[in-house]
Amino acid sequence: MKNRLFSAAIAATICASTISISAAGAAEKPENRQVLFGETHLHTLLSFDSYIFGNRNTPEDAYRYAKGETIKHPGGFDMTLTEPLDFQSVTDHAIYLGMLPAMHDPRLKVSKHPISLEMRKAKSQAERLAAFQKLFPFLNKSDKPDDLVDNDIMKSAWAEIIATANRHNEPGKFTTLIGYEFTSGPQQQNLHRNVFFRGDNGPTLPFSRIMSPNPEDLWAWMDALRDKGMDTLAVPHNSNGSNGLMFMTKKWDGSPMDMDYAETRMRNEPIVEMTQVKGDSETHPLLSPNDEFADFETMPFRIGAWIPSQPDGSYVRQAYRRGLEMAAKGNGNPYKFGMIGASDTHVGAGAFDEDNYWSKIGLVDSTASLRGSVPLKKLNPEGGKYNINNFHTWSASGLAAVWADSNTRGDIFDAMRRKETYATTGPRIKLRFFASRNFSRNIENRTDMVKRAYNEGVAMGSDLRIKGRGAPEFLVWAMRDVKSYGLQRLQIVKGWLKADGASAEKVFDIACAGGKKPGRDHRCPDNGAKVDIKTCEATANTSAAELKTVWKDPEYKRDQQAFYYVRVLENPSCRWSTWDALRAGVPPRPGLETTIQERAYSSPIWVN
Repeated sequence: MKNRLFSAAIAATICASTISISAAGAAEKPENRQVLFGETHLHTLLSFDSYIFGNRNTPEDAYRYAKGETIKHPGGFDMTLTEPLDFQSVTDHAIYLGMLPAMHDPRLKVSKHPISLEMRKAKSQAERLAAFQKLFPFLNKSDKPDDLVDNDIMKSAWAEIIATANRHNEPGKFTTLIGYEFTSGPQQQNLHRNVFFRGDNGPTLPFSRIMSPNPEDLWAWMDALRDKGMDTLAVPHNSNGSNGLMFMTKKWDGSPMDMDYAETRMRNEPIVEMTQVKGDSETHPLLSPNDEFADFETMPFRIGAWIPSQPDGSYVRQAYRRGLEMAAKGNGNPYKFGMIGASDTHVGAGAFDEDNYWSKIGLVDSTASLRGSVPLKKLNPEGGKYNINNFHTWSASGLAAVWADSNTRGDIFDAMRRKETYATTGPRIKLRFFASRNFSRNIENRTDMVKRAYNEGVAMGSDLRIKGRGAPEFLVWAMRDVKSYGLQRLQIVKGWLKADGASAEKVFDIACAGGKKPGRDHRCPDNGAKVDIKTCEATANTSAAELKTVWKDPEYKRDQQAFYYVRVLENPSCRWSTWDALRAGVPPRPGLETTIQERAYSSPIWVN
């Protein structure tokens, strides 16, 4: 505990009623696990920024949307999923939870605050953004409560979130996870986390940056909850906008990381959200110059600013490499996490499809011209054709996928804790990933393939130990989303420790559409994939509904410490901004990618 304020915060927010924790071990028949697709990051009117930007959808509306119902966007149009989700969590900001609706209610004391009065005047996009920025000085305070905080209002909003989640939870059919967002980030350097609870209850009030902006204090609070029987986990997001702070090599106070830090972080943060609306956080072309697919949906700025975000320390693949280096020095591995995707929508409904995209923040980016994908009707204040913002760098992404024993809270939570999860940028690509010292011969063609894979090896998110000679084998099986585009290739991304203690990385194509084989450069041959920008019609000489293979690392050296994860690429298709331009009858905005390759990323398997 860092100080008396923080100690009091823990004591005040831990609920007296607790839940039991069951071991997140392997199921008796793990081959019967099912893949479930869900949304683990969304905001309703209870989040301060969501309300400012015009969202009036409630947690109730968000769950109705996830189950397949139509709800309204703040801009007045309908939002409907192409297919219902299997699970979802409403993750409103803990800081000022429910305070913005209260600030707009003239019956309440907080509505008389000068900031409240200014908020109610905001009508235009510029005024809403200005009102949002007026809150920044309050958001950055953490030493003591301020006069915008009303704990009774916040507790009431949190109780509503829990009650709504419990009301919509239907074990075996649709699962809700109780959760919230811990919002921290000095100078718009993003250190946000989403926090999830395993059971049907939670603390009386979630831990927020009002109590402490330090993620290490959040973990201490989570450990205290766990000691009382309330299991919880946190998921960092938008490391791409952290300016290098998310995956540092030192602690918050600047002291060296050690084994205790690594164990504490992994106990509380077993997975990371690495793709969402505000960009993709897998890697950056400056960090992975030999990876031609590295520059994917790269948002170059810090969150809510035009300030560049430093790539070093901000991307997941580099964090995996840093983890190997730290572990080799005896300091443990604080970056041994699995992956998921999410949307971070602030309208209560994720826009996962490129051809049906409504961005993120309500009235501020509800039209193509507002989000900068098509020209304005008149020049902007600087004399340019496009709206002045960075929304055009955002992405139609993503989804969390878990391999769970059943569609229930406990089993989904346990899948997250054991890291048998993966991320997609929107399509519901099905992906399995196993490693073994020695799989059965021809395992990929056996009817009991999955059962053998669990018995003979380990699944994504696990460790594989190889003693003596030999190299790890990997079984990868991916199936396309029938409502999306065909698969182009399977890749394995490898990172390893060199003899000098530094890490390295390499990308291998391991299976290609059309039955083609990767060449000596470990790349698939060109499959003739093309997209007609004038119509968004996508074509290719070859396209796979399924790709499956066993791959043995040809460059593995005895006792090598390494990680491996799978990246699945679809054939190219139109980016959302190109769809916007097509519908508006104008050329795509210069400087933007016109096409993308949707993808899925598995959690890694660590060897030795």
